[in-house]
Amino acid sequence: MNYAIIGFGAIGQALARAFARNNIQVSVAARRPLEAIAPLAKAIGPTVTASSPQDALKAQTVILAIPFSEIAGLASTTNWNRKTVIDATNAIDFPDFTPSDLGGKFSSSIVQETLSGAQVVKAFNTIPAAILAQSPEEDGGRRVAFLSGDNPDARKDVSALIDDLGFAPMDLGSLQDGAPQQCFHPLWAKNLILKG
Repeated sequence: MNYAIIGFGAIGQALARAFARNNIQVSVAARRPLEAIAPLAKAIGPTVTASSPQDALKAQTVILAIPFSEIAGLASTTNWNRKTVIDATNAIDFPDFTPSDLGGKFSSSIVQETLSGAQVVKAFNTIPAAILAQSPEEDGGRRVAFLSGDNPDARKDVSALIDDLGFAPMDLGSLQDGAPQQCFHPLWAKNLILKG
């Protein structure tokens, strides 16, 4: 399995640190020029490699760490068929930081529709970047990372990745079942730690 993070802002860099802590290879890409992000990637660790967006999108598992509003622009950038997409985005309007009006839909269903053929798994969107960048081990337990998705095999693979990154995966089921993890649900305020 190979991994790429699209977006190298606060969330993208926090996720890259999780990969580096656990010696897992990941490529990172951003809108910024490759030469601008390469030193940042190198500083995080030897398993983090800066890449062009085109090369990063060749990965089997792509993590979206970009603003939700930019997802539509990815639709025609690669063949999404059978690719696992970890949706770490939140549908938020800036600068007022309010939920976007999605016409009654939940954000990951829009990602699923937009990236036709992708196996979308919602994960890593409920943990703030500053906490995501830290070790998930706390008070004798591990920080919980929620996930949901319509493809059971993709959920199983993402759950295994979450575990490999040191978090405690909590599978909520389908995207519809996991809709509460999307945008301003009380789960966001919990920062749950699983012990035992």
